[in-house]
Amino acid sequence: MSQLRFETADVAGVRFGVSPVWETVSSLWVLRDPIRNALHLPWIDRARTFVARPEVAVAVGPLRELTRPRAWLPDFLTPPPPGPDVEFEESLEQVRATPPAVVVRDLLATTPKRPLGPFGQALRTDPKAMLPALVTALRVWHDVAIAPDWPRMRALLEADIAHRGSQLAEGGAGLALAGLHPTVRWAGDRVVSDDPWRLDFHLGGRGIALNPGIFTPQRVLWNLLEDSPPGGTYPVRAVATLWEAAPAPPGDPLARVIGSGRAALLHLLDSAATTSDLARRTGMSAGNVSQHLAALHAAGLVSRVRQGRHVLYRGTGVAAVLLRASRGE
Repeated sequence: MSQLRFETADVAGVRFGVSPVWETVSSLWVLRDPIRNALHLPWIDRARTFVARPEVAVAVGPLRELTRPRAWLPDFLTPPPPGPDVEFEESLEQVRATPPAVVVRDLLATTPKRPLGPFGQALRTDPKAMLPALVTALRVWHDVAIAPDWPRMRALLEADIAHRGSQLAEGGAGLALAGLHPTVRWAGDRVVSDDPWRLDFHLGGRGIALNPGIFTPQRVLWNLLEDSPPGGTYPVRAVATLWEAAPAPPGDPLARVIGSGRAALLHLLDSAATTSDLARRTGMSAGNVSQHLAALHAAGLVSRVRQGRHVLYRGTGVAAVLLRASRGE
């Protein structure tokens, strides 16, 4: 069990963001263990073809060495996102700007039970000379394995953050923190996390940056060193929808009233989603989805809110009533 102790300023400093560099790094865990991550097999099948290319394997080698199974990641490799709408290059710049002393400190923190490999040892000995190879590895792996699917990934991550924002509005930081995962609970002035690490960490007024993770194991992973910005990554909601399309159910009564396309969208909008994500999941064009959403919004069946550069759509209470009635509930 771990505890994160909050002061008043820490509660005020709870924030959520998307971390492209986290998805880039953590995806290698999934690639190493496809049996445990069968949910991601469509992505794994594609990623295997990339890593089989000799030039990719060589370039990504330093990153693969540091993402060892059952070993801590060095914190500098996955810095907490500085804001809610971060691009990959911004995250990469955070890694590139890591002071050499921090690189050494974080590498030492990962090695109590698992010694570093050749690249890790060289990085610890001469961080300034070796860090560029690690930055290159991050960029190469992101470009070949993450970037093609990033729009759908980002849509899912931003929908999760919209959900956390609604929890903050409804019940404050305690509700949002307790809802991160079933292994986490809010205990008045602290987060209690059922995990094997036995951390007892005082945030000390710095707040905490949290990001949902697509390739995150089924628990919250904390980024907690005294001299690092506190952070945490939790499993994203609705990850099972990421690689599938979901049309309206066959014979859906609602489809006969409002049309199959609009009915399909309403069935998906119990959680927030972007136009591009809805297009991917339904097989409709983005233009067709936009037309349907405009009609549903005008009818009071869909709400919309801007999140950074994206607009998120979600079914309203009226839509929920229609869906329950069409199911005979």
